[in-house]
Amino acid sequence: MNPHDFQIVELGDDRLRQVAEAVDLSDLAAALDYAEVMHHWMEQRGGVGIAAPQIGVPLQMMIIASRPNARYPDAPEMEPMLLINPEPHNLSDTQVSLWEGCLSVPGLRGKVSRPDAVSVRYINKEGQARRLELEGFPARIFLHEYDHLIGKTFVDRVVSAADLVTDKVYFEQVMAAPAP
Repeated sequence: MNPHDFQIVELGDDRLRQVAEAVDLSDLAAALDYAEVMHHWMEQRGGVGIAAPQIGVPLQMMIIASRPNARYPDAPEMEPMLLINPEPHNLSDTQVSLWEGCLSVPGLRGKVSRPDAVSVRYINKEGQARRLELEGFPARIFLHEYDHLIGKTFVDRVVSAADLVTDKVYFEQVMAAPAP
């Protein structure tokens, strides 16, 4: 599968509003081909995660890959993980409000409140059922990508238009501001 046969789907495209379908595990090879395309575009665009609907594929799969980069300089390092048919469980009662960006919403950041930890059940690339505990930024990545699987973007989670800024303003003002 050639990654250049796909594009990142952007806000306003109806495919971002579709609820993704479960991956048929009897055809795991096809899902893994899509995962390679997802990984390519995530790397190309400097993302820390991507969901299949972001390349126009309505399947329940995502990659989470926290790492420091130009878009997220303080991100913790983790190996990229493919999660197939993920299900969040036991969301933390502790909510944290932080700025998020998205490959499907280029040039815009939004302040979003999310649980600080989540348990996840998923299928790995070998087709095995697994469980994962995530907290902090990796939990945020998971929940952000999970939104794509249920037809949402971070823009749907922003409480007020005052909590939206361009990337330019984010890097010049928000990142430059001293920590509270």
